[in-house]
Amino acid sequence: MFFLVQATDYHRHRNLLDRMYRLRKRVFHDELEWDVPVIGEFERDSYDDLSPAYLLWTDEERTTVYGSLRLLPTTGPTLLNDVFRRTYPKDLDLCHPTIWEGTRMCIDADEIAQDMPEIDPQQAMCMMLLALAECGLDNGIHTLISNYEPHMKRIYKRAGAPLTEVGKADGYGRRPVCCGLFEVSRRTIAQMREKMELSGLYVRDGAKRPTGAANAAWMSGGAGDQRSSWINAA
Repeated sequence: MFFLVQATDYHRHRNLLDRMYRLRKRVFHDELEWDVPVIGEFERDSYDDLSPAYLLWTDEERTTVYGSLRLLPTTGPTLLNDVFRRTYPKDLDLCHPTIWEGTRMCIDADEIAQDMPEIDPQQAMCMMLLALAECGLDNGIHTLISNYEPHMKRIYKRAGAPLTEVGKADGYGRRPVCCGLFEVSRRTIAQMREKMELSGLYVRDGAKRPTGAANAAWMSGGAGDQRSSWINAA
């Protein structure tokens, strides 16, 4: 299931959030060797202290985290403006209550391969994007903005997501860092669902899905052998 954890519900999902921080450490610090803050087994930075919302992908029992993403409003501190300001034009104002930043998007490819072998890593990232769009629409967000490495553009394309790249810059690592805007609308979501042949993924308030064959279609996909984690840049 895909659901949103906001600050008021941190205490209810502490175990899942701890698993998320461990996943982030494995992906961003251990595998990608990024210069990110690490506290023991956790990857956490100062933006995690700002009461962000987290989109989590878990099993129905909420014991396994398959993927996660952090959401922050652009009206406050963001990686976009504090770290990656050179990735978009100086005359472009991206601070607005309905524009939110998505960062630290990652999946646990090993857990997905074990529990859902029909889903390859690229499809898993596409599913994260669809759930993100559905979550954004449900919470009054009309634009999502993200910094990402160039390879992520093919994920957006596969997902049918309308990505508008507004700039990019070198000097942040081995690859350029791009800045893109992702429209959140009913039209966007319908387009993505059609492209991926999926129905709704996001579940408001983390309510459990009914079980049974009628709900099997939400997780269609092709088999894949790749076992790497897919991430966005920030």
